[in-house]
Amino acid sequence: MKRFLKYFFLFLLFFFVSLIIYFFSGRPQPAENIIWGVNFSQKHAEKLGLDWKKTYLALLDDLQTKNIKVAAYWDLIEQEKGEYNFDDLDWQIKQAKEHQAKVLLVVGMKTPRWPECHIPDWAKNLNKEEQQERILELIKTTVLRYRWSDPMPGEVVWAWQVENEPLFPFGECPWTDKDFLKKEISLVNSLDIAFESGGRPIIISDSGEGSLWFTAAQLGDIVATTMYRKVWFKEIKNYLTYPFPPSFYWKKAQIIKKLFHKKVIVGELQAEPWGPNLLYNLSLEEQEKSMNLGRFKDNIAFAKKTGFDEFYLWGAEWWYWLKEKQQRPEIWEEARSLFKD
Repeated sequence: MKRFLKYFFLFLLFFFVSLIIYFFSGRPQPAENIIWGVNFSQKHAEKLGLDWKKTYLALLDDLQTKNIKVAAYWDLIEQEKGEYNFDDLDWQIKQAKEHQAKVLLVVGMKTPRWPECHIPDWAKNLNKEEQQERILELIKTTVLRYRWSDPMPGEVVWAWQVENEPLFPFGECPWTDKDFLKKEISLVNSLDIAFESGGRPIIISDSGEGSLWFTAAQLGDIVATTMYRKVWFKEIKNYLTYPFPPSFYWKKAQIIKKLFHKKVIVGELQAEPWGPNLLYNLSLEEQEKSMNLGRFKDNIAFAKKTGFDEFYLWGAEWWYWLKEKQQRPEIWEEARSLFKD
């Protein structure tokens, strides 16, 4: 028995060492043509004390971004049960259309920005089954509204992201449910018949640092991963720089491509601080511990080395806040040069 355990331990050691060597070795070939986009959150811009419409237009007019990820927030759209108000989201889609930009629209209960699950007050005390029923109705109403070219410019929406990291345990969320996620995806596919190709792709997002993306690849047409470099870990009460090299992300993407024949894009590339408190409760000094101009440049350089060809940067509202509220336009100017390349 001791001999068996010895060899079993040696096998495990060899296996894990082999995995480390595989994921941490090699240099991916940089993509020749990279699509750069941004995440945008109406709610986050407002919490930073910004005019969210002015911020959105600055991304389109000044930075000239042509790819933008937008959230359809449940608690903004359906503040009263059964009463939908799409005015703000209509405006965002319309402006993207007028600026010839493409929108990746996130739908569902869990959408970008804290608290992650954006549940209206009236729905918070519903049981799980009742919440799921209302979420399906929200998704149905949203997809039907933006799938057509008339009366709204639906063709600007190039893909649907169903939920945001739906199976990753992060945020103030009442539950996760893989079977329900399948129902959401099936619903979107059944409704999106706008194009002869059969509709837009379904994107499922997952953690870049804490997942192998297998479930996301099984369920979606495209996998969207996160890519964070320096973050605050509350467990150790300190900042941690992830040790993963560019090959770590690239090798995982190659596995997904070989096993599932799916593409992986970066849905969140860190370009904003991640500190011990929410961003708008951090001093500028604390913010710069995890993101500043130097780190911004480093993260862009890192991203280019991963071999991926599509990135949505996380933090555009913060760049604008630095420029408008702090008279610190350096990151905004650096981002402008990136989008104009």
